[in-house]
Amino acid sequence: MQEMDVFHVIRSYAFLVVFSSILASLSPSAIEIQGKSLPFMTSDVEEISGKSFDYIIVGGGTAGCPLAATLSERFSVLLVERGGSPYGNPLVTEKLYYGYPLLQTDEFSSVAQSFVSRDGVMGHRGRVLGGSSAINGGFYSRASGEFVTSVGWDKKLVKESYEWVESKVVFKPELTTWQSVVEFGLLEAGFLPYNGFSWEHVEGTKIGATIFDEFGTRHTSADLLSMGNPENVTILFNATVENVILHGKENKSIARGIKFISSHGSINQTYEAYLNQRNNRSSWGDVILSAGALGSPQILLLSGIGPRKHLKNLGIPLMLELKGVGQEMKDNPCIATLVDAKAEYRFPDSPQVAGIAKDFKFIIEGGIIPISLNKTRIPIAVKLAFPESKGELELSSKDPRQNPLVQFNYLAKEKDLEGCVEMVQLLHRVAKSQSVTFFLGTEHQDNLMSSLNDLRSFCKKNVRTYYHYHGGCIVGSVVDPNYKVHGVKGLRVIDGSTFLKSPGTNPMATLLMLGRYQGIKIIQERESQSQS
Repeated sequence: MQEMDVFHVIRSYAFLVVFSSILASLSPSAIEIQGKSLPFMTSDVEEISGKSFDYIIVGGGTAGCPLAATLSERFSVLLVERGGSPYGNPLVTEKLYYGYPLLQTDEFSSVAQSFVSRDGVMGHRGRVLGGSSAINGGFYSRASGEFVTSVGWDKKLVKESYEWVESKVVFKPELTTWQSVVEFGLLEAGFLPYNGFSWEHVEGTKIGATIFDEFGTRHTSADLLSMGNPENVTILFNATVENVILHGKENKSIARGIKFISSHGSINQTYEAYLNQRNNRSSWGDVILSAGALGSPQILLLSGIGPRKHLKNLGIPLMLELKGVGQEMKDNPCIATLVDAKAEYRFPDSPQVAGIAKDFKFIIEGGIIPISLNKTRIPIAVKLAFPESKGELELSSKDPRQNPLVQFNYLAKEKDLEGCVEMVQLLHRVAKSQSVTFFLGTEHQDNLMSSLNDLRSFCKKNVRTYYHYHGGCIVGSVVDPNYKVHGVKGLRVIDGSTFLKSPGTNPMATLLMLGRYQGIKIIQERESQSQS
């Protein structure tokens, strides 16, 4: 047997061992991260049923975990996650298995949940503590100063919040051979100047930070939970929130808690958890939705908050007519090309280098992704950072475990289609660079059409997602500048669903920061109320 065949057999066996270990990883245990204890964790829905907390956060993802950690410094927090634990699961924690969770999806339990938009484009959502930070490429880059100014955030607190995140889960990468090739390919293609390593979103070619450490271990947002007070946080795994419990009449309601089900159980068996009710109404906490661009608007709709006609069609009692829920849905259109001649096995490789061009309009990265157990491909992909096309989200059913229906209307606006044509041309220049073709040992095939009509047709047929969904609970139309849902007391949304536009760069860093930032803002608000 040849050496490579032996390697594949060994690797296949190792992969089976990985899968057999997943179930064990879901059971709660006493876990320490860098010497600090994580909070109490359980998958027993009955253990949490009927209990009360100062804050209830729905979604233990990229924004939810730093938010829970921050609020736990002063208050009791229930963090509800529809998936399981990332700890002890190599598919999440090991860079060797980067990309494999997207190949192994199922209806209720896989760490990634797949969906197909109404546009016909396949997408994925994180379904594990850590959310999409547990399954993504790990590329970390701060939002531009222009973005921070446009959304009205406190620049000093933004910087401090980024630094808080970076002190725990962010690292400077050592470039792999392929990432060095991508770096030189970008420079050849004219992505200038060369910026080296940078935290910032700067035009040209840069090395970004990463959540993979020097040993290839992924550090998700879940690791940030150890930065709070573990005695004040309870994590409920494998529980899917059905709706927010609202008391009062239409347009005059207050959030009292949540109704949830076991993610693996019957939709007819529901449980409830509540907010602590204090004598002073102004001191009550909040239910905070941090379930992502698909999950947060879905939960609002299931709670009777949204467009009247849509809720009526599904037989959901209207609590508040809020027409913006599920609207302004956006995703960054992506075009990718495979630069290797054929599939073979190489170690998966997450993006570490980015080319940023045309006033931050285009971002291009390259990686190595698995397409099966023993085969990988090498794509280079470019995204349109600020698409104008937008769509909407609606419920597919009353079952909260089912994906909602979403349509992004990729390239519907002429400006986006024109931008896509430019993206293809940029992609072609990088793919045909001497650095890339020399490394691969083959001349890249000229399979990208040259005429304008051919390029436009190519874009429409080959557009895909960059996994940077946002919108659905926009600041202004759904929540106010303090992320409080209009017309409902005690209910907030804090995640990417509130963004009218993307931070431009990969949004993970900004969402991690947002959880910390808004947690501090809420504490400051409570302190101000107490003093007054």
